[in-house]
Amino acid sequence: MDRRGTVFPGAATPRDETPAPGTAAAGRPTAAEPVHRPATTPADGEDRVTDAALRPKDLDGFIGQVRVREQLDLVLTAARQRSATADHVLLSGAPGLGKTTLAMIIAAEMGVPLRVTSGPAIQHPGDLAAVLTSLTGGEVLFLDEIHRMSRPAEEMLYLAMEDFRVDIVAGTGLDATALSLDLPPFTLVGATVRAGLLLPPLRDRFGFTAHMEFYDPAELERVVQRSARLLEVEVEPAGAAEIAGRSRGTPRIANRLLRRVRDYAQVTADGVVTREIASAALGVYEVDRRGLDRLDRAVLHALLKLFGGGPVGLATLAVAVGEDRETVEEVAEPFLVREGLLARTPRGRVATPAAWAHFGLAAPPGPPWAPLPRPHRNGGSGQDGAPAGRAPDRPAPTARSGPPSHQ
Repeated sequence: MDRRGTVFPGAATPRDETPAPGTAAAGRPTAAEPVHRPATTPADGEDRVTDAALRPKDLDGFIGQVRVREQLDLVLTAARQRSATADHVLLSGAPGLGKTTLAMIIAAEMGVPLRVTSGPAIQHPGDLAAVLTSLTGGEVLFLDEIHRMSRPAEEMLYLAMEDFRVDIVAGTGLDATALSLDLPPFTLVGATVRAGLLLPPLRDRFGFTAHMEFYDPAELERVVQRSARLLEVEVEPAGAAEIAGRSRGTPRIANRLLRRVRDYAQVTADGVVTREIASAALGVYEVDRRGLDRLDRAVLHALLKLFGGGPVGLATLAVAVGEDRETVEEVAEPFLVREGLLARTPRGRVATPAAWAHFGLAAPPGPPWAPLPRPHRNGGSGQDGAPAGRAPDRPAPTARSGPPSHQ
């Protein structure tokens, strides 16, 4: 340890110092938790701690998703009354809607431990077998991004979910031996943003499947007000409504914007979040009244100003905004399509009249996404089924009657 009190890797903690709760010095150090700790907490680490503190601990404190909460409450209550393990649960929906929070609530409601892993971390059947064989009876296994798990591991999961058993092969060649290991009953909670990538055999093994919907502004106002109480931030109702209206229907975004507005109010005002303070703060962070951020506006600006509203291909649009295709397609487009500002067509991306109105521009006459001409049965690409080169309103010549002429 140096004079500033920084602990170097391998140095022992003085006996007269009280270790911070949750650090390795508070108990026995483990391999997953290094002894070295940074002298200060980074900003993103503080945000993660804050996010964890803002998560509700039970279904009664979970805001929104009314139908999912009612259905899940029935599943968990019935399992507790039978003193049985809850059925496997699949949660699907966009990021930030509360899938991880619900997994934690399921474990808390059942009074059992929670084991957390993710699909990208399980790429071999042995990885999954190691996790499953270490579970205790009734434990909840939360598998985030379950659609990214490898196919061999997924096939092993079929048997584990249905019969609570895993079959593994020990050794190679003539010395290989098939072993069948029994597992204690457990509850698998899978979360995915792309439920369509799950194979039907895996989806069918979940006893309860729920789809998380986007939140409406009233629900997000309650989320902001609850988070403000936990953060000890004074927020007026109009200020909470301003933040909720720009949160894109997502509680995670609402909590993030609340923290940034809190910082702005603390530095430039008396710490009270009013509508004016919230609007000014979100203007600094480039979030407009409809929730569009810098990337969203860049996509729409390029589509409107550079390409006249489209249609334009995804690759060309990505080059125009200086981003890769995946970023435009996976980050910006879902919200723009959901808001009715952009349309995906076979001819490319086009701006809707709402996009022109959002920027105060007049939309060009006629929809730019007019359908392509239907091909003629005899070939060609004329309109309304007419052969190429012939006007669509000109009637086709009729066949002459009588015997065919011989030349």
